[in-house]
Amino acid sequence: MNEVGESQADRMMPRQVFVVKVPASSANLGPGFDSLAVALNLYLELEAFRSDQWEVELLSPSLMDFPRDEKNYICQVALQTASLYKQKMPPLRMTVKSEIPLARGLGSSAAAIVAGVELANEFCGLQLSEREKLAIVTEFEGHPDNAGASLFGGVVVGSQIGTEVDLTVLDQIQFDPILVVPQEELLTEISRDVLPQDVKFSRSVQASAVANQLLASLMVQNWKLAGKMMAADLFHQPYRKELVPFFDDVREKAIQSGAFGVALSGAGPSILCLTEPGNGDQVAEKMKQCINGMEIMNLTIDWTGCRTSMKKSGFAL
Repeated sequence: MNEVGESQADRMMPRQVFVVKVPASSANLGPGFDSLAVALNLYLELEAFRSDQWEVELLSPSLMDFPRDEKNYICQVALQTASLYKQKMPPLRMTVKSEIPLARGLGSSAAAIVAGVELANEFCGLQLSEREKLAIVTEFEGHPDNAGASLFGGVVVGSQIGTEVDLTVLDQIQFDPILVVPQEELLTEISRDVLPQDVKFSRSVQASAVANQLLASLMVQNWKLAGKMMAADLFHQPYRKELVPFFDDVREKAIQSGAFGVALSGAGPSILCLTEPGNGDQVAEKMKQCINGMEIMNLTIDWTGCRTSMKKSGFAL
C-alpha cells in the first residue's frame, strides 16, 4: 500500500472524541451577590479531537459571530490554562453548540471558561483536581458563583479570600426555577458600571443579614421568607433594576402566578422566578398567559455540573 493509501486509511479510522457538557447558571438569587448561584438545565456542549490546526465549527445560531479558530474564547481559555502549567496546548478540531442565551445573565461566559479548562486538562494531561479547576475558573471569571455552579452543579455558595477559593454545594435546597428571558441583551460590564464603589457599613451589615436569611429560609423551606429576602437585596438589584425597566411588572405577575420569589438572574436582564418544588409547570403556564414579548423557560436544577466523556466518532474526514 502506498503512502497516500495509508494516509487515507488512517483518516477513515474511528477517532476518539472528547465530549464536554456544561450547564448554565443563575447567580445571586437576589442578595447573594457574587457568591450564590444555581446550575440550570441549559447546556453548552462541545466535542473535540486533536488536529493539525485550530478549527471551531459553530452549530448554534447564537454562536455564529464568534471566531472559528484559536481566537475563540473557549480555545483562549484552554491555551492560557495550559500555559499556567507550562504545557503546550495542541490544536483541536471542535464542534460547539449552546442552549444558553448570551448576555442574558445566565453564565454563558462561565460555561465557556469551564469548557476551556476541561479541554486543557484532557489534552495536556494536567490531571487537575476539582479544587484546582475551581481556582482556575474563578481566576478567569473573577468570582466563584457562576463558574462554581457550572463546574459542580446544584445550588452553590462560593467565597474568595485572597487567592483561596472555597465552595459549598447545598444539596438540601430544592425549588423549581423559571426564567423570563427578554430579547434584549445586557452586557455584564454595563451592569457592573451602575454599582456603587463603596457601601456604607450599616447598609452592608443589613445586606449581609438578608443574604444569610435567604439561605436559612431556603434550607428550612420557608418559601414566604425566602421570597421576602430575594426582594430585600441591597447589594445590586436596587441599582441594576434601572437597566431592566420591565422587572417590577414581571415580578408582580410572577408572584400572582404562584412564584414565591423573584430576582435578577446574575447581572440581568433575565429574571429568575422560584416556585415550590413540583409547582414549576403550573406557574410557568400561568406566566405565559400574562407575560408577553419574552420567553418563559420552565427549567430544573442541574445537580451534576460539568460532565466529560470520550466517544468514538464515525469517520474523521
